[in-house]
Amino acid sequence: MSLETFGWGPQLAQAFSLVVESSPLPLVPGRVVRQARGLLTVQTAERTLLARTAGRLLHQSSSAESLPTVGDWVALQLPPGEGEGMLHAVLPRKSVLVRREVGRDREVQLIAANLDVVLLVAGLDGNFNPRRIERALTLAWTSGASPAVLLTKADLHDDADAVVEEVSALAPGVPVLALSSRTGEGLDAVRALIPEHRTGALLGSSGVGKSTLVNRLLGETRLATQEVRYEDDKGRHTTTHRELFRLPHGGLLIDGPGMRELGLLGEEEKAIEQTFADILELGEGCRFRDCTHQREPGCAVRAAIQSGALPEERLSSFEKLQKEKAFQARQSSTALQKEQRRIDRSRSMQGWENTRAKRRRD
Repeated sequence: MSLETFGWGPQLAQAFSLVVESSPLPLVPGRVVRQARGLLTVQTAERTLLARTAGRLLHQSSSAESLPTVGDWVALQLPPGEGEGMLHAVLPRKSVLVRREVGRDREVQLIAANLDVVLLVAGLDGNFNPRRIERALTLAWTSGASPAVLLTKADLHDDADAVVEEVSALAPGVPVLALSSRTGEGLDAVRALIPEHRTGALLGSSGVGKSTLVNRLLGETRLATQEVRYEDDKGRHTTTHRELFRLPHGGLLIDGPGMRELGLLGEEEKAIEQTFADILELGEGCRFRDCTHQREPGCAVRAAIQSGALPEERLSSFEKLQKEKAFQARQSSTALQKEQRRIDRSRSMQGWENTRAKRRRD
């Protein structure tokens, strides 16, 4: 099979040639098309095979973000027979979608690499949440790919067009589509977002209809699906691996397990600015340049909230993501941690001095 059908091009060929020049091993290029329990499946020009990451690559990787994931282009050593291949290098990525996992350690988790578009999927049922879309938009912009929003289950909503307008206001300039995998409404528009040789990835929580959408785009049932729970419209995890599919029209689509929690990494400053461009634009009209949009006089953002032009929930979401980004940045940077400790000591000292001065006055 031609690698061009999976997105191979001159830039990748040049990057691969540099890897080959520096390696004594016989290597071939391939793209990771499946990831399940640490084992990768790679598509080469000749065949599809299982592969493991070489120990040297694991040792040299500075973080989990530099390890191979679905969508990556890799340099692969083929086995002599029908065994497993060995991944020796990951070619430079043009984009990578990453989240911070839920849990005490909150480790970084790779979702997909070398994407052209991130398709943010939300169901038009009782589980619809605009705040989750804002968070997903932030991660999508951070990835380096372009976001689009897919509102599934349009056949279950009385006024899907109104929701499209609502979401479009949250994401200026971002395509927002209402679709129904059951009736076929909007599927052609989805195909147009991922043309031939281009790669998209679905991002959404369980129960929003990602697997059903993939099956409809493929024209066959390749992924298992389950009904959402009637009592709360939440879905069950039916997809347990990540996989890249080649669609009949030539586009490439990555699907994986649903993710309700999308933790930030601390590097999303520009992405947050893109997601909340309306709030930042309003902030330009505030009387004070360092306005916190709380109780300051002449705050254009508060004025927009009072007039109904800006939902207060959107400002709260903006502030929450800003705080989370700052927290994660402090956690990942020793220098910032030291600076935060210095600030905390300074504030503690200032509080002590204020208390001491008050006692003297009394």
